[in-house]
Amino acid sequence: MIFPLEELIKYQGNIYEITSAASRRSYQLSRLDGPEVEENDGKVVSLAARQVFNGSVKFRLTENTENIAIPVH
Repeated sequence: MIFPLEELIKYQGNIYEITSAASRRSYQLSRLDGPEVEENDGKVVSLAARQVFNGSVKFRLTENTENIAIPVH
């Protein structure tokens, strides 16, 4: 699963923003290579998409794209 299709269909916000957030979060997860990634069989894109859609990662677009996906604890 690359993106949770049901959530994508229901999403009322800016598709560019959520796609960018999931992409950036995927990059972050691949660089961290933590236990979450191992538990998800190394599938960082699906993990990132799930985190963005379920709200465990908040996001916002900025001019500095390093701050696009912010984990919520």
